[in-house]
Amino acid sequence: MRIAYLSTDRGVPVYGTKGCSVHVQEMIRAFRRLGHSVTLFAARAGGRTPEDLVDTPLVELPDFAAARPASLADANDRTVGLIGRHGEFDVYYERYALWSYAGMSAAQLAGRPGILEVNAPLIEESLRYRSATDLTGAEAVAERVFGAATAVVAVSEDVARYVRGVAGAGVRVAAIPNGVDPQRFRHLRLAGAHEGFTIGFVGTMKPWHGLASLVDAFERVATVVPAARLLLVGDGPDRAPIAARLAERGLDHRVEWTGAVDPSAIPRLLAKMDVAVAPYPEQECYFSPLKVFEYLAAGLPVVASRVGQLATLLIHERHALLVDPGNSMALAAALERLARDRPLRHRIAGGGRVLVESEYTWERTASRILQLVRTRPRTRALSGVSY
Repeated sequence: MRIAYLSTDRGVPVYGTKGCSVHVQEMIRAFRRLGHSVTLFAARAGGRTPEDLVDTPLVELPDFAAARPASLADANDRTVGLIGRHGEFDVYYERYALWSYAGMSAAQLAGRPGILEVNAPLIEESLRYRSATDLTGAEAVAERVFGAATAVVAVSEDVARYVRGVAGAGVRVAAIPNGVDPQRFRHLRLAGAHEGFTIGFVGTMKPWHGLASLVDAFERVATVVPAARLLLVGDGPDRAPIAARLAERGLDHRVEWTGAVDPSAIPRLLAKMDVAVAPYPEQECYFSPLKVFEYLAAGLPVVASRVGQLATLLIHERHALLVDPGNSMALAAALERLARDRPLRHRIAGGGRVLVESEYTWERTASRILQLVRTRPRTRALSGVSY
């Protein structure tokens, strides 16, 4: 099939280093590995094209955020026309953004299936984290684009509920978690194969990732595990206060910072870790964290907060150690336990790797998504999919 992949949000640099960037790249790779061709329509490239995607056509889109609200309809109409000039497509796949309905409009105009991917309740996020105002137009866009899609793919059950709350029960929504490419990590050793004890974190350093709790836990671990070190991969607004917090406690000499890195560097950095953490605080966790799937694929034992999707996808002591969100003492205790018990590290690491290889590869995610436009609703059960 020929797939038009649309990303209109300039906050999603499709060839950048953010989690959302990795998501776009991996979905395109998965569609291609399944034998489909992809044309990418994006508002922002944001970086160097990965070598394996250089033959994926990239078409630049207008800035929808700058166009609103007066020129919003014009920006969408121009984008529909731009897509049409690149020929006919079998499927139109759009990453939900605040101001765009162009992908689903193009699908309707062509009489072809339109799949809308929803990664977060963007209006609520804008109000909570970005102090956005005048979102009435965005609410109208959400109602329109959710209702126009042949199927909506939500990355979690919470996001699926959000979509139904906006569009009503009639919209076809499938909750399909994110995935990982285990082949990227195929040459890595299982954690614990070297001396030392490196605790690792990967991600954009923002308040909702719980790095303050990680610092508190690491302070406790450092007193009983002399070989303990922190490896912090990524960058963001919380880096400076977290660095100051570590320095105040005399721990900065036991920390390695990488800053933002290209996604291709992640496997090598994960190979330096003995344990990986996802220390989310108590909050509404509607996302499907890519970092955890990558940790598992790398053969790392994971300590994660028992929140959102993680609480249902991961079985405690089989795939990970789960702790209460925001509880630094529980996080420290889990890390200390893994530091002392190398066989436990191996067992959990192996269980996590088996889980992602069997259920959560990007190819399986892409296959489940495309199956939504090949089958009628509720005619068959799909592993990992709920309507």
